[in-house]
Amino acid sequence: MLLAQPGRDVSAAPPPTHIDSVFSVSGERLPADHNYGLYAALSKLCPAIHNEPRFAVQTIAGIPDRQGKIALAPWSKLRLRLPSESLPKICVLAGKQLTIGSHAIRLGNPQIQLLRPADTLWARLVTIKGYQEPEEFLGALDRQMAALGIRALAGIPSNESGQPKRLTLRIKRYTVVGFSVVMAELSPKDSIRLQTEGLGGKRRMGCGVFVRENSILSAVGGDRHANTN
Repeated sequence: MLLAQPGRDVSAAPPPTHIDSVFSVSGERLPADHNYGLYAALSKLCPAIHNEPRFAVQTIAGIPDRQGKIALAPWSKLRLRLPSESLPKICVLAGKQLTIGSHAIRLGNPQIQLLRPADTLWARLVTIKGYQEPEEFLGALDRQMAALGIRALAGIPSNESGQPKRLTLRIKRYTVVGFSVVMAELSPKDSIRLQTEGLGGKRRMGCGVFVRENSILSAVGGDRHANTN
């Protein structure tokens, strides 16, 4: 397991090449598993999202009803992560209506947020093809981190039963399995790189996108399952 040296100066972070474009979202409900439908709806209006592999589309957060839907709230946002020079390509989305399954949402005007380093980052879902068990998945995650030159302490948050938090993503007729991931002890440089590059696949469907969170890595056991507050 690779560990970063703590206590590095935040000023050591390089200028980020990517930004987050954040759209307000108005509507009532969405399917809880809306990632593929969202990607398809966005790609129809903005083909650049389909054609540009450096784009990432984050899951829209809401209030779960435990019946497969989420209720949208004032804080529900659509966040697109993209190279800063690609910003003009997505301006077409401002004010547009998206249809996701039987649900419609409308986007507001985008606000730009710069990526900022943080020593702890979180991804709701990371999926790596061929790795569906926690131990093997973490090994594959380590290899991807090494290939990017990223040093960090990686863990899978525990669910309410104390088991590794396994999640699924529905894409048409098949299901992709992955895990939530917390990365701790990141240097500023590695934090920006992780936010820019992501890990695993399906980044345009909400996977492998790392964000700053209030949740922190509070404990990592020998099996590298992390508990989050």
